[in-house]
Amino acid sequence: MRIGYERLQALRCQVSGSRVDSPGVKAQQGSVGSEPAGASSMPSGVDSLVNEARQHLHRLTPEEAHRACQRGSVLIDTRPSDQRERDGTIPGALVIDRNVLEWRLDPTSAHKSSSVADGQRVIVICNEGYSSSLAAATLQRLGRGDATDVIGGFQNWVACGLPVEP
Repeated sequence: MRIGYERLQALRCQVSGSRVDSPGVKAQQGSVGSEPAGASSMPSGVDSLVNEARQHLHRLTPEEAHRACQRGSVLIDTRPSDQRERDGTIPGALVIDRNVLEWRLDPTSAHKSSSVADGQRVIVICNEGYSSSLAAATLQRLGRGDATDVIGGFQNWVACGLPVEP
């Protein structure tokens, strides 16, 4: 049975607290994903790092993140410019390149962003929800204790039908 791309995306969004990494591969919240057939069952170094980072996060679905932003949280989009140009942007999201994120959001940094208030909840979003987990965990270590990320990233945000600008 073939399933249309739009239907697959809708199904992807409906999986509460989990995401689909690729068609037919379901990954639970907090896990990195299923191994391809024949792959080692031992997680790679980066998979372990992502899993460890997620142990300390209360990750949000795209809908939860959207509601949190309506209540005053700030959504930080760390996707590279080419992805934002190709796929669009999230209205109201603050764009901070991943390579300077810690300097812009460290409450003690001389280079911190004036667009994010001390104590304001930070929600990080990347393209698929991997690098954002690492970033949010690092921000927690820098003093932003409630920093978190979006399950499935921007791709899941779009699949859920949330606002995107070209």
